[in-house]
Amino acid sequence: MMVPMNKLTLQTRAQVLALLVEGNSINATCRITGVSKVTVLKLLADVGAACGEFQDKALRNMPCKRIQCDEIWSFVGSKQKNVAPEHAGVFGHGDVWTWTAICADTKLIAGFMVGTRDADAARAFIGDLAPRLKSRIQLTTDGHKCYLDAVEGAFGASIDYAMLIKQYGEGPQSPERKYSPSEFVAAKKEKVTGNPDMAKVSTSYVERQNLTMRMGMRRFTRLTNGFSKKVENHAHAVALHFMYYNFGRIHKTLRVTPAMEAGLSDHVWSLEDIAGLVPEPVAKKRGPYKKKIST
Repeated sequence: MMVPMNKLTLQTRAQVLALLVEGNSINATCRITGVSKVTVLKLLADVGAACGEFQDKALRNMPCKRIQCDEIWSFVGSKQKNVAPEHAGVFGHGDVWTWTAICADTKLIAGFMVGTRDADAARAFIGDLAPRLKSRIQLTTDGHKCYLDAVEGAFGASIDYAMLIKQYGEGPQSPERKYSPSEFVAAKKEKVTGNPDMAKVSTSYVERQNLTMRMGMRRFTRLTNGFSKKVENHAHAVALHFMYYNFGRIHKTLRVTPAMEAGLSDHVWSLEDIAGLVPEPVAKKRGPYKKKIST
């Protein structure tokens, strides 16, 4: 028997969230918990929106010194080549990119955004990140050219910025070449602005974070049917993932959460705490029964 939304206890809501942040699909979460699919999606939307709002307020005045940025690909509804003609060029159908910024020292996800991969998205992402930082930083990105104007517009000359440009070969010539990465050839570091420490120019942490996202969100897993069907739910799942990553999960190296390491939290958030960002639903009160008399 499936459980409706207004019957979920805080513990059950936390259990549903625990399954989602550990990489389970919506359908698998429903089977394990006995909660209906509509209810799981409603909970994801409510908690995801609350997580987004909370982090928008909490991720301020961050003491980061070194930031790495990257974009990770996914798709919504269908692959780009299969998008229906009436939805061609409409955001939320086909390719969708998630922009992330990670602090190399605290491992905090200092900023994230779901959008396209063009210059407008780059400006929006970097423009939102810049005022959240307490002091001058060293920034490393890949060779995506959209970062150049975005960083200059948001930071001006008040940044030490370098690009790490990686070159790859054509990939393995075998039947499995579709599923194997291209051969890494070389990496070139280029100073863009300021005086970055070239020995610390790296995108290793943010690229490792890409794997964490694919492992922690079923929607990002390749070659499955667990992909997002609506971009709104995709964004809610991303917000929930980073709320748990920043505030609720102890980093093995740090032995505290990234938010605690950055001084943004003084405790480890439980999944009940995260679920509690949305007040428990209150059942509607019914008035006294009145028999209708025909006239």
